[in-house]
Amino acid sequence: MPKKLWFLLIGMILNVTGNSFLWPFNTVYIHIYLGKSLSVAGLILMFNSLAGVFGNMLGGWLFDKFGGYRSILTGISITFLSILGLVINHSWAYYSFFFVILGFGVGIVFPSMYAMVGAAWPEGGRKAFNAIYVAQNLGVAIGTALGGVVAAANINYIFSANLLLYIIFFLVALFGFRDIGVPNEIKETSQVEKAEKQKFSFTPSMKALMIVCCAYVLCWLVYVQWQTTIASEMQNLHIGLTKYSQLWTVNGLLIVIAQPVISTAIRKYDLSMRKQMLFGIGFFIVSTIFVSTAEQFSMFMTGMIILTIGEMFVWPAVPTIANMLAPKDRIGMYQGIVNSAATVGRMLGPVIGGALVDTFNMRVLFIILVVFLLISMVFSVLYERLAKKVVKAENQTFAS
Repeated sequence: MPKKLWFLLIGMILNVTGNSFLWPFNTVYIHIYLGKSLSVAGLILMFNSLAGVFGNMLGGWLFDKFGGYRSILTGISITFLSILGLVINHSWAYYSFFFVILGFGVGIVFPSMYAMVGAAWPEGGRKAFNAIYVAQNLGVAIGTALGGVVAAANINYIFSANLLLYIIFFLVALFGFRDIGVPNEIKETSQVEKAEKQKFSFTPSMKALMIVCCAYVLCWLVYVQWQTTIASEMQNLHIGLTKYSQLWTVNGLLIVIAQPVISTAIRKYDLSMRKQMLFGIGFFIVSTIFVSTAEQFSMFMTGMIILTIGEMFVWPAVPTIANMLAPKDRIGMYQGIVNSAATVGRMLGPVIGGALVDTFNMRVLFIILVVFLLISMVFSVLYERLAKKVVKAENQTFAS
């Protein structure tokens, strides 16, 4: 791998480690420590994610316009200020405000990171996105393991720990990302192409991206229940925060250890992106059904392991698809759309999940989650049909 990609991997580890001190405990903190209902907690998480959608789109635009260096530093600066605000005051009103700003800042960072991966190692293909995915989950493993210890001692310390990691991340980005700028393909875009770039047109590649994003939204909507309703249910079953954080530690470590095995299997059996998505969603379904009857920690852990196997198929596939579909001058835009789709799933998940549990019960929630996953399988099949049209159109253009 190129040297500059290693800086991106280190940056991603620091970024996610810092975030992992906070995100697993958001619902628990709002619901238990601040005394708000699950519906209210879901609403705040929704606003956080909505701000993230705007951040995603802005981050993608900034990458295409100015390059990853400036866009990432902008996102880190906003995130740093919001976390500093949480350290100073995390009572209900201040927590709500700074948490939403935090979503916007984090949203700017992620699409730029993924777009920079494609630019830093264009010949890497799936390997580049698998590498950044493994780095991301190494950060999850480290952050949740340490976060559980910190939260068990005093949950208020998680804000300070997050702040410290972001200071280090800022320094790594400031000195390590400087030479990773706008790709040459973007710099050399003709004036005509620049004019066309301003138009948001539904080309075959954009349609294919939108279809796969629909599946991505539904998958994230299900996945985020582990951070919201399932987290709260574990507390109701008197399973402590330390054990809950262990789920995410195992999640991150399993990905770091097993992702190379999964990647090798995908290459060996030459799985298409559609099959890769369908395999992963299938594991999501099995995990959801299994956890629907869980009452002991061991059952939740088993469900998490099954879920993790599924995400190792799905999560790296979607940004790879975006990179494959994106015109050279719209890499940031396409990654911004993909990250926005994930953020929409994270936004709707807590609201829908919290409302269903408050209105009905956990059993009804799990039934609906399985239905969502089945629908996402349909979208995955439709995506491949559109993607084939994209390849056919590109071949015709090349031949002409």
